[in-house]
Amino acid sequence: MAFVLQGSASPTMPPGFLGAFHWMDADPQFGGFSAIELSADGNRFTALNDQGAFVQGRLRRATDGTIAAVEAGPVTRLKSVRGGPLSAEESDSEGMAIAADGTTYISFEGVARVVRYRSLNAAAEPLPRPRAFQDLPHNAALEALAIDADGVVYTLPEDVGASRRIRLLMGQHVNKTGPDFPVWRFSEGVWTQPFDLPRDGVFLPVAADFGPDGRLYLLERSFHGLAGFASRVRSFQVGHDALSDQRMHLQSATGLHDNLEGLSVWRDASGAIRLTMISDDNFLRLQRTEIVEYRLVD
Repeated sequence: MAFVLQGSASPTMPPGFLGAFHWMDADPQFGGFSAIELSADGNRFTALNDQGAFVQGRLRRATDGTIAAVEAGPVTRLKSVRGGPLSAEESDSEGMAIAADGTTYISFEGVARVVRYRSLNAAAEPLPRPRAFQDLPHNAALEALAIDADGVVYTLPEDVGASRRIRLLMGQHVNKTGPDFPVWRFSEGVWTQPFDLPRDGVFLPVAADFGPDGRLYLLERSFHGLAGFASRVRSFQVGHDALSDQRMHLQSATGLHDNLEGLSVWRDASGAIRLTMISDDNFLRLQRTEIVEYRLVD
């Protein structure tokens, strides 16, 4: 959590920017969104917050395809393996990935783990929990989660050095070098750790999604104290034992957007790939929930 005053007198919009919709709702559980998934046509959505709850609805779009309104149902609590509400220590939900059959996978910090939901109103089905998950920093664990076309799940932590993240959140200088980010893969009932994501500057991974082109897209952020957040999106080709063909798609100026934490990648009616992102307002009045969209440009 960070107290932030954001803004720029004349922000420079990265290429492909389409719009940023300020989403507000009177529900006291509204806010803190850490993940978003859109339907293939970009109209229906599921959003996850970091307190073990989700909301589903529809994005109403203007004739130019930008978001004009959000229609959403109630914020609903996820269930535990016992079918009751998640306990406080189990509720730090961060990443979300939805399979082709509607099965939803959710990753958590705190008690670092990945859970499967046959439907979001069903009881949780925990996946195996490797010892490596247990050793992750309490508040920098499994932020990013994605599922490919074959149903293989990938996850990685926000960081592997808790003290480094704390210094970042305090706006202190941190060297740009450090441990790489381990990437775990869940296939045929088993977790493996086939490769790392190389650390690149002060940006930390917070969301991932496989696009319709089969590439793995990664949303990363960096925090700059009172100046706010900067965000970037890269994509990779995923191989058996390595990431390759890195491409940088966008990088925002500090303070241009709020605390973007969720990412959904889809193809619009024109055939262009779109990036839809949602911000975590930390349930603070100084911040805002916004849904930001970009179209990839060559």
